Amino acid sequence: MNWLLNILCILNFLISCTKAQQEYSANSVLNCNNKYETNYSCNGRNSTCQAFLIFRARNPYNSVPGIAALMSSNISEIARINNVTRLTFFTPEREVIIPVSCSCSGLYYQAKTMYYIPAPIETYFMIANGTYQGLSTCNALQRQNIYDEFNLRPGLELQVPLRCACPTAKQAAKGSKYLMTYSIDVGDDILKISKRFNVSVKHIVEANGFLNENPLLFPFTTILIPLPSEPSNLDTGNENYTKPVKSFSPPPAANFSRGKSKRNLYIVSGVATGFFLLLLVVFWVILLVFFKKRASEVPCEDILVEIANIDHVPKVFKFKELKHATLNFGSKNQIKGSVYRGVLKGEILAVKKAITDISKEVNMLHKINHFNVIKLCGYCEHKGSFFLVFEYMKNGSLREWLTKTKSRDTISWKKRIQIALDVANGLHYLHCFTNPGYIHKNINSRNILLDSNFRAKIANFSLAKETDTSGTTRKVVGTTGYMAPEYLETGSVTSKMDIYAFGVVLLELVTGKDAVIVEEGGETLLSVAVAAVMEGENAETVLDGFIEAHMREDDDLEIAFPVASLSLRCLTREPSNRPSMEEMVSCLLKIQVNVHKTEQPVRIETMDIGGV
Repeated sequence: MNWLLNILCILNFLISCTKAQQEYSANSVLNCNNKYETNYSCNGRNSTCQAFLIFRARNPYNSVPGIAALMSSNISEIARINNVTRLTFFTPEREVIIPVSCSCSGLYYQAKTMYYIPAPIETYFMIANGTYQGLSTCNALQRQNIYDEFNLRPGLELQVPLRCACPTAKQAAKGSKYLMTYSIDVGDDILKISKRFNVSVKHIVEANGFLNENPLLFPFTTILIPLPSEPSNLDTGNENYTKPVKSFSPPPAANFSRGKSKRNLYIVSGVATGFFLLLLVVFWVILLVFFKKRASEVPCEDILVEIANIDHVPKVFKFKELKHATLNFGSKNQIKGSVYRGVLKGEILAVKKAITDISKEVNMLHKINHFNVIKLCGYCEHKGSFFLVFEYMKNGSLREWLTKTKSRDTISWKKRIQIALDVANGLHYLHCFTNPGYIHKNINSRNILLDSNFRAKIANFSLAKETDTSGTTRKVVGTTGYMAPEYLETGSVTSKMDIYAFGVVLLELVTGKDAVIVEEGGETLLSVAVAAVMEGENAETVLDGFIEAHMREDDDLEIAFPVASLSLRCLTREPSNRPSMEEMVSCLLKIQVNVHKTEQPVRIETMDIGGV
């Protein structure tokens, strides 16, 4: 470990040599052990104000709802100020304006948000500079949270202070009404930023306490940009805007003259920034290796292989790896049916044995990348048998959760609406944002899985079909209670069949009952039973009696009735009269807002069911 300590010491020395220039913290914010506060001081005219952040869209935070959730910002306000719809997916690296409420917390400003750790390889440094792009700092994260740097694990909830500030009285007198926090990117300098946002260089220099108009700027750090009005008409709204990238290649020797001192300053700045970025990458990789080694005692070579595969390319596993991981596919590791729990390089995964050729499903999932779609980690073929390796979903299927959970706390409306919204977002992505689009063809509560935070993901794509090859089929395959009438009668395959099935899932979330109700008189479809209830007299009262006892309270009908009505729109017999998934997402978002207004926070008790 001597080599690691030596490099860390060098990095620490380089970081500590650069002192903060008044409000601009320079690269000292990259030192997680910095003892000084890294947020902006409460020296503004107001202790609370409207502020703005610039965030670059990157998967999985590349949609209005996704970014809003990450930043705890208002969906409608993000859509309005960026002149997009509430469901827009942004192109990669598109700069998005984020409105936040900035307030004094002690002596320093911050906008507050929460972050749920999704993956085992996460550190404060990675969250601050990777996920939040320098809009928070690892130092601030450590101050705000009780967890040790090397004990962060999936499912933990972190408090994240975002860097923001309110205008001072002097700035207000000069016409500045807002301050926008901008994260420095490679190639940025004050002049370029000034031109981009139509703000004078002098105002930016004064806002950040720079000593001159051409200071050295470091990536992953932030500066404040004073604005005379809301940033609704900035270049960030221009899809065709391309951020210039600074070249780090040295100029010809003829340029090194005494008359070119300013040019040389740019070169020195570029070289210094490039060198710092290189050190930053080295530090990041070292930190990953060190953290992983602390978390599990596996060989360093295996850790490096695992780091190299942190992307969305499925891995080709050897059969002996899967056999060892699942304890020879033993009954103790069996989750359900042909699905087994396996431990591969310290990570719990789900291994599913397929009965048919998996090439179609692998090729499809390889091209899909969305939070609400199950992640394919790898696959294996062995002597004519096929195996799929997926991320492990701790709380099993939605149907298992609805059946086994009897606690009011764990089955709250807040959680049910979030699950419905997750599934709707996943289907909206499949129908509209993949190329080609896909029809799942087998949406049901058993193919909707829940992770440790009860976030829903769509699984089982064995029947999926591309939208551009939709039409009719003679072979009708699906799950009873979820198949659309036109599919059963004529074999018609369109995205509207997924919407019909989603309507049934909504009814399950409302009532707690299965898609097929078994009674003494025989079997009844849930969709038929609820439709009869909703069309009759005293519909709300009858619906209340139809809901499972552990899933209702006196005020539940205020939520249950609108959701049931929404589901019936999906169950309309004529496919063209069914809403699109975009409409469903929009309606569910409105319902979710009402739920958050009326429902108190509840404690979620997890169940270790697992599965794919």
